[in-house]
Amino acid sequence: MSEPEVPLQLGLKVGDPAAFGSVYDRYGPGLYRAAWRMLGRQADAEDAVQEVFAAVVRSRHRLGEVEDLGAYLFASLRRAAQRIARQRGREPKPGLASDPPVESPDGQTADAERLWRAVARLPAAQREVLALKIDGELTFMQIGTVLGISPNTAASRYRYALEKLRETLETKR
Repeated sequence: MSEPEVPLQLGLKVGDPAAFGSVYDRYGPGLYRAAWRMLGRQADAEDAVQEVFAAVVRSRHRLGEVEDLGAYLFASLRRAAQRIARQRGREPKPGLASDPPVESPDGQTADAERLWRAVARLPAAQREVLALKIDGELTFMQIGTVLGISPNTAASRYRYALEKLRETLETKR
């Protein structure tokens, strides 16, 4: 557990509202961006993040035992995103040639729209690592913990995702 997280986790454990606010301020934006990238829709991303923070409140008494709060939160987000995808009938279907449904933020440029579509077409495992690395700002070690894979596998998936994005965006110019 990193030093700055110890007081936060202790505050969460005793139900300190300031600790919950600090955790939300620190991790909420990254969780939201990662959820959006994983799920492709704003409403689903909001639901996933809400589930994570509701779970933190419910399980606060166990948070003192958590070694890496960031990895714990993103692992919770991953489970919430998977649950929401199943409930909404949006389970990733490998091998489909069509674009998965994706919603973009308002006012995006054509290049940003192309990027969102390219990310949506990545295999789920690569999209997940990309979201955790870029949006969650997790290390490959933390990503490995969240996904139950080795840090080297996480790094490889990230590299393959970037290569596919580059190829996709270069061919569409």
